[in-house]
Amino acid sequence: MRLFLRSKIHKARVTEANVNYVGSITIDESLLIRAKIDEYEKVLVVNNTNGNRFETYVINGSKDSGVVCINGAAAHLAQAGDEVIIMSFHLVDKATELLMILVDEKNKFVKYLICENMSP
Repeated sequence: MRLFLRSKIHKARVTEANVNYVGSITIDESLLIRAKIDEYEKVLVVNNTNGNRFETYVINGSKDSGVVCINGAAAHLAQAGDEVIIMSFHLVDKATELLMILVDEKNKFVKYLICENMSP
């Protein structure tokens, strides 16, 4: 089995960075549903604004709130307004279709990004 990218939320904006919370990233539940990312799932977060990368786990935020809050120590790696990509992965024998969603500057769903099947 190999680890492949499964889904991503592209161009999300950090709405808050809360160093006093015990770890994780809080994400609007409606975005998690569209990207098929589950609560407590491990994600990789890439900060397009400053180049930082970190892994954490997801906590459901209020549905349709637009929240993308970086919590705990990772809050030192991002601040409100930063643009991030949030990626989830899965262990499978070979690559499958990749699910990507694009959001606007208020973290509202814009569209699914088209990806070809990655299997040879």
